Amino acid sequence: MATKTVIGEAQEVGLAIELIELGARLQLLQEETSLSRERLLRLYKEVKGESPSKGMLPYSTDWFLSWHANIHSSLFMDIHHFLVKNAGIDGVRALITAYRLYLDQVQGIENGEAVLSVTRAWFLLRFFKAGMLQFVQCKECGGQFVSHADDLHNDYVCGICHPPARAGKTKASKNLAESSSS
Repeated sequence: MATKTVIGEAQEVGLAIELIELGARLQLLQEETSLSRERLLRLYKEVKGESPSKGMLPYSTDWFLSWHANIHSSLFMDIHHFLVKNAGIDGVRALITAYRLYLDQVQGIENGEAVLSVTRAWFLLRFFKAGMLQFVQCKECGGQFVSHADDLHNDYVCGICHPPARAGKTKASKNLAESSSS
């Protein structure tokens, strides 16, 4: 058994705090740190001032393929891929850095609302590693987008080049349009 050091433990606590501040669920914290569940619970309550969310984690590749989520997922994965390839970081550090950069990018659009949570981003990375999801190139714009690994991709057109008919017709966008016209 490896001997724990004070510095190593402090780094684990720091990592857990970063993830908690980004909105990570408890299961993600348990998987990415070596801290005990009890310690993570206490840390979560101390950082957030409340208990962590309970319930099952989202476990479906289909969520990442709806047009809106796909654009955000593709943006995150492009950032992550760039960091791993060019900045020499990987693992949970790449997740944190890519997610922060993703948040910076969406801040100016969508009223600053991120569609992708850090927990979903973590699952997205796991789905890529498992070969369940992959990048596919849009035949119109040439961009790389998240897709099922088993789908046929010969004539793929992304949701930006060909948005669905009801795209942008959400209640939130209607309220925004009404408040802008006032």
